[in-house]
Amino acid sequence: MKFCSNCGESVVLRIPEGDNRERFVCDNCHTIHYQNPNIVAGCIPEWEGRILLCKRAIEPRYGLWTLPAGFMENGETTEQAAMRETHEEAGANVEITSLYGLFSIPHISQVYMLYHGFLVNGAYEAGCESLECRLFNEQDIPWDKLAFPVVRETLQRFFADRKHGKDLPLQRGEIIKHPKRES
Repeated sequence: MKFCSNCGESVVLRIPEGDNRERFVCDNCHTIHYQNPNIVAGCIPEWEGRILLCKRAIEPRYGLWTLPAGFMENGETTEQAAMRETHEEAGANVEITSLYGLFSIPHISQVYMLYHGFLVNGAYEAGCESLECRLFNEQDIPWDKLAFPVVRETLQRFFADRKHGKDLPLQRGEIIKHPKRES
C-alpha cells in the first residue's frame, strides 16, 4: 500500500500506538489501514456420487481443474458466497448441506470455507471463468491437473471420509452413513 484510501496522502508502515503489529498509517489524516485475510468460499458440488469440477479460464492456474470457489463479497454469508461462486463458475444451483472444510493458509492470507452441496437438478455449464465443467468419479479426478493444493487436500479428505464410513450429509439435512469397506 502506498497511498491512503481516505485522503490520498502517502502512508508509512509502522506499529501504531496501542497496537503490536505493523500497519499502514496515514500521518496526514491518522487513518490506520488494517489488512486482514481474504475469505474464499466454495463448494464440493455432488450429483449422483460424482463431484463437479471446473477448468479455469482465468489466471492464476489457467487450464487447471478446481472446485467452484472464490472470494466472498461484502453483504453475503459464506453459504451465499459458495452458492454464488458455484453458479458463476459452473452455471449450477446447489443446495448446501454443511460446512465440509475450513483451511487457513497464512502465507497467502486466505481462509477457505468449503461447503458440501448437491446440484439441485443436475444441470451445469461452464461460466465465464471456466473453460469447461465436468462431473467426476473419484478414479477419474485429474489429480495431476488440480489448480490448488487446498483443492487436492479437500478432495482427498472427502473421498477418504466416504471410504472410511464417515457420515456425510444428504439433501435437506439428512445423514447418510457410508458403509465401511473392507480392504
